[in-house]
Formats: sequence, structure tokens, C-alpha cells
Amino acid sequence: METKTVRTRFAPSPTGYMHVGNLRTALYAYLIAKKDNGTFMLRIEDTDQERQVEGAVDIIYNTLKETGLIWDEGPDIGGPVGPYVQSERMASGMYKKYALELIEKGAAYYCFCDKVSDEEKEEVAEGVSISKYDGRCSRLSKEEIEAKLAAGVPYVIRQKIPTEGKTTFHDEIFGDITVDNSELDDQILIKRDGMPTYNFANVVDDHTMGITHVIRGNEYLSSAPKYNLLYEAFGWDVPVYIHCSPVMKDASHKLSKRNGDASYQDLVAKGYLKEAVMNYIALLGWAPKGEQEIYSLQELTQAFSLDGISKSPAIFDNAKLNYINSEYIKALSPEEFHEKALPWIKQAVKREDVDTRVLADLMQKRCQVLCEIPEQLDFIDTLPDYDVELHSHKKMKTSPETAKADLPVLLEMLEQLDDFSNDSLYAAVVALSEKMEIKSGRLLWPFRVAVSGKPATPGGATELASILGKEETLRRIRDGISRLA
Repeated sequence: METKTVRTRFAPSPTGYMHVGNLRTALYAYLIAKKDNGTFMLRIEDTDQERQVEGAVDIIYNTLKETGLIWDEGPDIGGPVGPYVQSERMASGMYKKYALELIEKGAAYYCFCDKVSDEEKEEVAEGVSISKYDGRCSRLSKEEIEAKLAAGVPYVIRQKIPTEGKTTFHDEIFGDITVDNSELDDQILIKRDGMPTYNFANVVDDHTMGITHVIRGNEYLSSAPKYNLLYEAFGWDVPVYIHCSPVMKDASHKLSKRNGDASYQDLVAKGYLKEAVMNYIALLGWAPKGEQEIYSLQELTQAFSLDGISKSPAIFDNAKLNYINSEYIKALSPEEFHEKALPWIKQAVKREDVDTRVLADLMQKRCQVLCEIPEQLDFIDTLPDYDVELHSHKKMKTSPETAKADLPVLLEMLEQLDDFSNDSLYAAVVALSEKMEIKSGRLLWPFRVAVSGKPATPGGATELASILGKEETLRRIRDGISRLA
């Protein structure tokens, strides 16, 4: 038996930002193709003209390019089975031609009923019809049909589902699934305006474009039997089905583009690195063999396998995403991190005398997401108002009372210090604590509170003082002493 070259497709509708679930579908389709040296195709499905969003096609292109999911065939680069945009494929009349072929085979029929608009919309939007049609037009005589067509009565073309028997299909994740044909509805194939529905265009395009593996969400499991009946009626090979369980916001709610939940663009705007996002998305419903969690796209191509995909829904876990992102941040060179962190640093730090490279070095090991940077550095320009109770630290054995006694001594020492580098400052504080016969933490804690006004900072007191400089450090310590008076 001849083995076909693997051909997968990502076929998004241009309806807005790239949702996490859609991007996962694209990633899995890419990995399945590339693992077997196959072809990854991009096809734009724009049959639902009403839901299109201006600029959404560019979002699709840019997202795939940014994430490294480069297609081998597509609307912009062409290929042997184009056009790669459904509306452009309409020009040849191919969908209507195939629908008429089904009518000739007795697998479809003209439907002249009035109430079809809601069903059409639901077919396109969700891939499932809103209610089961009773099939009355399938029982019209040939003469009645010809008379209505001659009179110009508007019609749709519906698939004719067998009323008896069962349809079985195989899915790589969910196994063999059998349904009674009596439970299936006569779905619309061609709408009144001549446009194909999502379900029909999908089948025709996948066949005519040679798609061997279809990767999509498991909300389409209920439509798969109807797809199979279409393939069977045409005498076409059925592709390998891979239905992925949904990505959930929590145990009860699906992550939804419609509800404004996570899109790729949102995550990048919050300061997640694109490589980390793709790594995390790969793990949403797929478990690799072994303990490795951090994967480059090339490593994913080698490691990915269908048997690792779970039937269970995947919960979008921000803590896991943050961890993976922090690992990618740590792996960056100082120069790379500075470049990525600089816009975030500048949101909080306007002072021109502060070295942003020093701030970046301070933040690289201390932030999980770039959006954390402004809040962690907001004290650099302006000392925030703070409660003197911040001086209380059980482990350091400090309190407002000890700070009131120690800060003036610290100030006097710092006033005499010329070298305000971190190493010099730290050595001087340790020496002073030894002279005072106290632990260095008793000085370092109130020192940090006084220069930052925060309970937690990226770096210790002497690191912060070296960044602020001598003049600003002394001013803040004097301010701290006055607060304790």
C-alpha cells in the first residue's frame, strides 16, 4: 500500500486575534507535518463574510511568522492546489458543482423551505446546525423541483442523510465512534447566496487540496459522521482525524475568543516571550515522554507524537505559563534581555542618570513576565509614601524603634563614603555592623526600606543605593529618619 506524503492545513477564519486554541491547532498541524517531512498549508476560510474583521488576515500571517509556523503553501506564496482563500475558490463554481454532483448521486437535494437563515448562520459559526430539519423537501417529486427552479424560488442544497443504519468513524485521539444516522440532520451544503457552508467547503477543500490529516477542536466530533458520509458519497479517501479537547479557563468554562480570553497578541502584549508561549501551548493537552518541559520549536518537532495528546480538556494555567516564561527569560543573554526589557523599564524609570543595563541585570533573574518590571521599579524615580511599620522584620530583628536608632548612624557613615558601588557599599555596611556589634541585616533592612519604600525589591539595599547614587540615597535616608521622628 502506497504511503501518502503527510499534508496538514491550518484553516482559520479571519475573525479577530489569534486565540490560544486556534494557535495550538496550527502548532499541532505544523508539528505533525514537519515530523514526517510533510507539507504544512495555510488556507483562509472566509465563507462567513459577516463575521470577518478588517486586518484579521494580516494578524494570521504575522502570528504564524512570529511563532515560526512557516507554511509551505498558502495565499501569499501559492502552491499546486490554489487558490488558498475560500472566497477565491468560489470563482470556479467548484462548490456548487460538487453539490450538484451529490444531488445526482441522491446524497443531496434542493430545499425551498423559508426558514433556513438561522440554520445557515449556525452552520457557519459553529459547524453544527441549530435544529434538525425534517427533510420535507427531499420528498418533493422531480416535477415539483423543476417547477420551483424554473420559477426562481430561492433554495439551499442540503445533504441527504440516510434515515437508517449507523455511521462509524475513527479518530486518533478518541478511537472509533459510531452514531445512528437517525440522529444526524440534513445539514446545509450550499446557502441561498450560493456560498458553501463551513462544513461543506471544508470537505471539498480538504479533498481537492490533498489533505491527509485534519487537526481541529473536538467540538467538530459531532460533525465528523456527516463529513464521512460526504466522503463516502463522493468515493473519496477519508483523512486521518485528530480532534483535540478544548482549552479551559477553569473546570467549568471554556477559554473563549468571544469572551475576550487569552489570545496570542494579549500574551505578547503582557510581556510573555513568543517562544515561551509556543512551548506552553504545546503542553496544553499534550504530554511529552520524560521530564523535559522546555522545548524549542525544533525540539518539539522531534518529540511530538499523537499518543501524547489527551482526551481530557486542558486547563489554562497561568502559573505554569509564568514558570516557562521565566525559564526563557533566564536563558537570554544580558544583551537580549536588555533589549526586550527596555520598553518596560522606561515605563517606570524616566531618570536619564540611571543605567538601564544595570536595572535589566537586576530584573533578569527576578521577573517571570516582562509586565512585572514597571511595578518592581516604580520607586526608582519617586520614593512612594510608606508606613514606618515596614521597618518591622522578625528575622532581621528590626522595628521602627531600631530603625530610628540605626539610620542616623548609617547616614553618617554613608556621607563619608566616596565609592558608591555595590561592593563598596556592602563592605562598608558590614564593617559598620561589626563595629556596632549587631548583625548586618539589622542595618540592611531599614536601609532598603528607606531607599525604596517597598517591602520587596529587585535587589538588596546596597544594589539599590548604587543605582540611585549617593545624593538621592542620602536624601531618602534623611526622609526616612524624619518619618521616624
